Amino acid sequence: MSLTILFMPESAYGPTNNSAGIGDILRRRGHRVVFAAEASWKGKLEALGFEEDLVDLAPPAEEEQDPGQFWKDFIRDTAPEYRKSTREQLETVTAPIWKELIDGAKYCEPQLKEIIERVQPDVIVEDNVLTFPALLTAGKKFVRIVSCNPLEVRGEGIPPVFSGLPAADRAEWDAFRAEYDRTHREMWTAWNEWCVEQGTEPLPELDFIHEGDLNLYVYPELLDYVDARPLGANWHRLDSSVRETDEDFELPFERNEGASLVYFSLGSLGSADVGLMQRVIDVLGTTPHQYVVSMGPLHEEIKLAGNMWGAEFLPQTKIIPQCDLVITHGGNNTTTEALHFGKPMILLPLFWDQYDNAQRVHELGYGVRLSTYTFTDEELTGALDRLLGDEEMRAKLAAAGEEIRRRDGLRRAADLIEELGRS
Repeated sequence: MSLTILFMPESAYGPTNNSAGIGDILRRRGHRVVFAAEASWKGKLEALGFEEDLVDLAPPAEEEQDPGQFWKDFIRDTAPEYRKSTREQLETVTAPIWKELIDGAKYCEPQLKEIIERVQPDVIVEDNVLTFPALLTAGKKFVRIVSCNPLEVRGEGIPPVFSGLPAADRAEWDAFRAEYDRTHREMWTAWNEWCVEQGTEPLPELDFIHEGDLNLYVYPELLDYVDARPLGANWHRLDSSVRETDEDFELPFERNEGASLVYFSLGSLGSADVGLMQRVIDVLGTTPHQYVVSMGPLHEEIKLAGNMWGAEFLPQTKIIPQCDLVITHGGNNTTTEALHFGKPMILLPLFWDQYDNAQRVHELGYGVRLSTYTFTDEELTGALDRLLGDEEMRAKLAAAGEEIRRRDGLRRAADLIEELGRS
């Protein structure tokens, strides 16, 4: 039985790429896959074989925008706040992001109702961090995907989300949660009331999103928190969800004998901090290794060293397998993709769940978390030498990557969505 499946991902590369990867498997199985993505993605998803029925999250811009341009601008404008602690960021970064997300959800609510009426989906799949009431009140089977760190699904036995605090030390947990309550309670209460007015059930306490009939989260078992925070029967882990839509990639330079190859990316949003990008590049340029650099939207303002090659956009899932190590901001996609291919990481978190991923990788010994804006040259080069020289850890990661790939989270997600749609 062919299904009609409507995806609505957050307007950022991570969730959209994740949804596209799963949607591509479903499309190839003969299902109709429609994307209610944000309007700046126009043409990008159609090129991958999907139908587009797009939404505006704010009054349309006069000029055509790059995909996710709003969030690139937002991140650039708030970049000075990333130098603050995660607790301080709750008021100056995290809460403003929630506000922008809420404003977008309210703005597009009538558009979503019209899209659902046109598309008549059997299943609605949302990869986002907050509820869009129209997706829940349509009377369709609803799937929630968590493609951020799974601390998003709260529990007493795990660190508070967005904190970057260690799992083994609870000393600061309560203070962080109290500050989250102080900075978010009023906004959450108003959001909950509005969602209920649209016809949804009340939200869980201080959560901005409801559970689905089916809930999927992307995180490998070797990093997961499930022992400390068991999840219900309608929750399923995808050890990875690595899209197969990226084009093939061949290195455009010769590998130097004995040199390691490192991939450096701060993501489509983090790369907008040109000063940080240049700082890292200048240090890496002093090392004997070779680098592939994802330069991002402001690539023309970034100067690469002689041991580097880079471009604005790169097919990350085809580059990481060829590399020995990944330097990343700790976004969930890059973190899980690095582990999917069994690669150690150096993590430079900026905001949101990036601190949680960086801390988790660091505390379990699969990489090194550095202080993003205050690391010394020696800390970065020392982390490179230590991780590249740790043969035992690299072998362990390689074996873990083989197991993650065997579990094939991409097709498991498609299977579960199909089962829900046909049940």
